[in-house]
Amino acid sequence: MRATRTLLAAMVLGTAIGASQANAQCGGAGTCTLTNTASVTVGALVKLGMGTAVTALTNPTADDVAAGNVLANDGPSFTIKANRSWTLKIKSQNAASWDYVGSYAGVKPISDLAWSTGVGGTFAAITAADATFISGASSTNGTLAQAFFRTSWTSDFTSASNAPGAYSLPIVFTLTAP
Repeated sequence: MRATRTLLAAMVLGTAIGASQANAQCGGAGTCTLTNTASVTVGALVKLGMGTAVTALTNPTADDVAAGNVLANDGPSFTIKANRSWTLKIKSQNAASWDYVGSYAGVKPISDLAWSTGVGGTFAAITAADATFISGASSTNGTLAQAFFRTSWTSDFTSASNAPGAYSLPIVFTLTAP
């Protein structure tokens, strides 16, 4: 059995050496040159940095709810790096409403949070589907971007969206280089 294994190992080694010699042989009088080509494939590369993982939104006051106010907050900042054109998308991880922790059956629709790329820009309600947050037509070594949020409060103290408790909404930012 040991002899069979030794013979088999010698055959495999001999085949490997023969194949290597066939692929890399050189002969000549005094000089022998072989060429090896090094190659690598670089795919679409992206890198996204986010300044903070949590945005503390302004708590509404009784006057804010009575007036149905919209409260503005700065969201996270981003650094975008890509070796080709790219797109940063935004969406809510939740399909319909914010996560709620409390004893009063709070239900706040995700659309009560709006986003923009400018503090005075046009705001769009967050949805569960990807929306283009910002994009670039070429590679970048560090494009900066900033999210801005506005939270709407219904002017109805009995509304489930104003029930006492803690509300949170996971927001997903996805960077791609299609």
